[in-house]
Amino acid sequence: MIWLVVIFGIVAGLAYIRLAPSDVSRWHRPIGAAEDVDGVGWSARVIPAGGETLSKLHQAMLALPRTELLAGGVGEGRLTYVTRSRIMGFPDYTTIERDGDVIKLYARLRFGRSDLGVNGARLQRVIEAARG
Repeated sequence: MIWLVVIFGIVAGLAYIRLAPSDVSRWHRPIGAAEDVDGVGWSARVIPAGGETLSKLHQAMLALPRTELLAGGVGEGRLTYVTRSRIMGFPDYTTIERDGDVIKLYARLRFGRSDLGVNGARLQRVIEAARG
């Protein structure tokens, strides 16, 4: 009987991770001060803002597997995306924001402590794709 309760708890937890709604007001916020740095569960990058850079970053994000736009738009100058891991569906949130002559990118996880470098690697791939 205890095994059934444990299995049910695990399945319920995994279902919550995959199906939990994303609160736009929590994730689609101004980035604030930023620099090129990797933290525990998050990464940030700052790049020069060319004429089409934000649009190219947007297209590069949408080209990533299991990624969708959560809020914002190129015209607004801030976009937030949800990217889910392949097997478990863990959500990571990436915000890209134009701030004057720079573009700030901030990627972070929602569940857990460590992203094992996934967010930083995603930001680098997107930046490289946008530079073409």
